[in-house]
Amino acid sequence: MRCEVVAIGTELLLGQIIDTNSSWIGDHLAQIGIDSLHQTKVGDNHERIVDALKTALKRSDAVICCGGLGPTQDDITREAIAEVMGVELELDPNIVEIIKRMFESRGRTMPDNNLNQARIPKGAAAIAKQPGTAPGLICPIGNQVIYAVPGVPYEMHQMMESAILPDLLKRSGTKAIIKSKVLKTWGYSESRLAELLSNRIEQLDEKRNPTLAFLASGIEGLKVRITAKGETASSVLSTIEKEEAIVRGLLGNSIFGSDDETMESVVIKLLKQRNLTMSITELTSGGIASTRLSNKDPFGEVFAGGLVPRSSKTRERILGLERDLIGTEEGAKNLAKATRDFFGSDIGLATTGEHDLPGQSAAGKTFLGIADSKGERVELVKLPGDYERVRQFSVISLLNALRLEIIKK
Repeated sequence: MRCEVVAIGTELLLGQIIDTNSSWIGDHLAQIGIDSLHQTKVGDNHERIVDALKTALKRSDAVICCGGLGPTQDDITREAIAEVMGVELELDPNIVEIIKRMFESRGRTMPDNNLNQARIPKGAAAIAKQPGTAPGLICPIGNQVIYAVPGVPYEMHQMMESAILPDLLKRSGTKAIIKSKVLKTWGYSESRLAELLSNRIEQLDEKRNPTLAFLASGIEGLKVRITAKGETASSVLSTIEKEEAIVRGLLGNSIFGSDDETMESVVIKLLKQRNLTMSITELTSGGIASTRLSNKDPFGEVFAGGLVPRSSKTRERILGLERDLIGTEEGAKNLAKATRDFFGSDIGLATTGEHDLPGQSAAGKTFLGIADSKGERVELVKLPGDYERVRQFSVISLLNALRLEIIKK
């Protein structure tokens, strides 16, 4: 069974809102084995919405419309669906009462505009669970179906999980389950990862279950996604676990985490296990690491603190870093030691490179400094890309260098 997603709203086309709803829906369709081969965005225009729905119905068994169910003049999804169905809109008194009660519970009177939300295409059914004023809709068209859900994410999630996904499963008769696990890596380029996994990918191409895919995600690392399909959750999980063991054997310590784990959450966990604290001074990364570490360790159990000394005077006064050492190996070494001493932490980290020098290219040498009770070490990396990517890559590279030191010990 094929199900297509049509996201409705001019704000999506203008880039004012990022369409995370379509991604969420696509992921959850995959989890129940429903193929979703197309996703479309269309503005708040009646003719174009109708055209998008008709096109979708030509190539899919089901269509999920997301957005355009509010009370204002540009919320015209109901009217477009009614035209595609060839029916009129009818006022549903039950929905009217639900919306009225919502306003009364807040001590307010329902505006007349909200009556538009209670008008649904003849032959359609409103989704029972209605968390907001916009009712979701199930609109059958022969053997096909159009679903309509609000653009508000939590309202959409509830309607999808309570009504639409179960209805799709019932209509499709499928019991297939599709799940994925993402392994996050750092240290290899995307092309090198592909080389290391090339033989395995060729073997999987013959079986087509599971599959491997790559995704470069900046500061989140290079991701390897394992996707498997099966009739039960346990069989899918077993397939993923077996494949994960093979991939880990091929990629080794370049894998730092999986799924929701980040480099900073992994490093903090490792340090907690060893009862160690750390601190950082960021010249190149300009506070990115401190922000991300603080988010994962809000009470400072591991992360003692960070410094972002932007001016030369501040660097000299607080850390004793001479101006001519900025962007050098010696500078990174001195910064790491001074940071450790300043915070009294077990480990001090620092980033500095050519990017910190006026007039230098954004693509150049970066020095990653680590200081602990055994002394100071500096790692040199060359980080490509614009300045923002250099900043992000310096953070994940520095934390990865610390991670590798910890697990070696």
